[in-house]
Amino acid sequence: MAKRNIYLETIPPEEAIFRAKAALDRATLLGTETVPSQEVAGRVTAGPIFARYSSPTFHAAAMDGIAVRAESTFSAREDEPIALKLDKEFLFMNTGNPLPDGMNAVIMIENVVQKDDTTVLIEAPAFPWQHVRRIGEDIVATELLIPQNRELTPCDIGALLAAGIYEIEVREKIKTIFLPTGDEVLNFLDKPEPQAGQVIESNSQVFKAYADSWEINATWSAPVPDDEETLRTAVMDGLKDGNHMVIVGAGSSAGSKDYSKRVFESIGKVLVHGIGIMPGKPTLIAVTDERSEYPGRLLVGVPGYPVSAVICYEKIMAPVVSWLMGKSAPTRPTANVTLARKMPSKPGMREALRLAAGRIGDQIIAAPLARGAGMITTMTKAQAVAYIPEEVEGVEEGEILNAELLVPESELDRVIIHVGSHDNTLDLLANELMGLAEPLRLVSSHAGSMGGLTALKAGSALFAGAHLFDPETGDFNFPFIDRYLGGLDVTVVNLAIRHQGLIVAKGNPLGIKGVDDLVRKEVVFINRQRGAGTRILLDHNLKTAGINPPDVQGYDNEEFTHMAVAVNVLTGAASCGLGIYAAAKALDLDFVPLAHERYDLVIPTQYMDDERMKILLEMIRSDEVKTKINELGGYDIDLTGQVMTPGVGLGRA
Repeated sequence: MAKRNIYLETIPPEEAIFRAKAALDRATLLGTETVPSQEVAGRVTAGPIFARYSSPTFHAAAMDGIAVRAESTFSAREDEPIALKLDKEFLFMNTGNPLPDGMNAVIMIENVVQKDDTTVLIEAPAFPWQHVRRIGEDIVATELLIPQNRELTPCDIGALLAAGIYEIEVREKIKTIFLPTGDEVLNFLDKPEPQAGQVIESNSQVFKAYADSWEINATWSAPVPDDEETLRTAVMDGLKDGNHMVIVGAGSSAGSKDYSKRVFESIGKVLVHGIGIMPGKPTLIAVTDERSEYPGRLLVGVPGYPVSAVICYEKIMAPVVSWLMGKSAPTRPTANVTLARKMPSKPGMREALRLAAGRIGDQIIAAPLARGAGMITTMTKAQAVAYIPEEVEGVEEGEILNAELLVPESELDRVIIHVGSHDNTLDLLANELMGLAEPLRLVSSHAGSMGGLTALKAGSALFAGAHLFDPETGDFNFPFIDRYLGGLDVTVVNLAIRHQGLIVAKGNPLGIKGVDDLVRKEVVFINRQRGAGTRILLDHNLKTAGINPPDVQGYDNEEFTHMAVAVNVLTGAASCGLGIYAAAKALDLDFVPLAHERYDLVIPTQYMDDERMKILLEMIRSDEVKTKINELGGYDIDLTGQVMTPGVGLGRA
């Protein structure tokens, strides 16, 4: 049996960065190169740069007008103008012209009275060097233009060229290679169709995009198989090719096939194996020694899960790479955000919390997204990331956190925060809103219908999607609003009547016909999370059928969206699950109808005048969007866009 790795110790990311810096000699690791001045933006100067020429190299007119000797104008007054003769006492000038010998001032043309072709009148005195750019006003030849170890900007290019500097010596760019690993990993360049147990490699390309933003040269290889010697050969080849840094993707954790640590130990010293931040814990850092023939180079083991990899890139690699190049580490703007719901965390471990964020009133409200380290889409959906400190056991609803913004703060004013039940129509609306001339971004935290009402009560959402059925009244949502919102004034607008039922495999091979079949031994169910309206509907149907939930195999297995339920059925992880017809249709699965229900948008009335909500409701009521909802399948649009009142049920308002 292959030996498993053991984490040396889990240390804070700041300590990991310190260890890497202490073990690296950047002066010897990176050389220098000469680069044309017009190409140096983003590079770092290798030494001081001194000006070759002054700028300007002559006294020059700073305005269109006439050049004069200032002393000849001192007696000029508005009621006693003086006359000056062309060529003898003045010359016409354009901006940038050299100042003629013997003249030391320029009078703007609008302050000159033309008496005749050769005579002008001056009504106010000029002072010496008025409107004149003197020699060396900007740059003086031989002076220090730019010091060593300075990251160069686009404006620096202008200064270099103006001073006659046509090429400069800068620090060499870091050269690196990313080696993805894993027998199950498929090369994306092959455009593969993954089978069970296979994944399409993408971490190398996420890293490549980060590397481009850091101004370093990065390449990548095809996936390396899970074999220690093969991996060692790939790492050594990367060093032979002159890479200052070799990155191994995956293989840095504690599994029996995680070989990165052993490979790194065979050619260098492991500095870090495990950082105290989640996702990102399996980060591995080492420095090569003489055994590699290429001592002093950086080796990094990046976690395989994509969000863990991103944390490694941003919190470990970016600071180290920036330090090596003599640059400041990249930073993001921050803002205080109010947490929409409670989030527990593990003491002793810092946790990155991905947030859907938008402005509501005078606050930025942030709804936590899913926590899985493998869920890269949580980063594409997030507007902010906050970190739960190591010393606490979580953060409470309503707590204020300082978060890094992933978008400009002004964009938060164009975000519509939804917390509540998931529905495929929300994805449709999100896409339509982004198609507007002035796009709006709809972001959702799938907390279930009850979670949505809780968020509204806390002021943490602009609206909540809900489909809560009350068996006693036969009505939807209003009994729960009355019970849980404590008098909060809300407006309820229907989005659609949707068809709920059992999502089953294509062809329904187990012959599932209703909830009675859920107790069969061969049937494995996949449930929705507690508080979801779909879960409440299931429990109602089980109670009506006289079935105890523990008798349903898989009742405690939860998912947070209808599409996630459908994927479980598609992959065979479950025999069936309760969900909407649209989800079954999207994945070409079969569907056993169970009930119709009303999916409403519950909106605090105070937000009905919010411009974002006005635009959203106008869109929902449009014939174009109604048609698109209908085309999804499994929806009735008779009530779409209408304001609901208690007792309507599934009938017309």
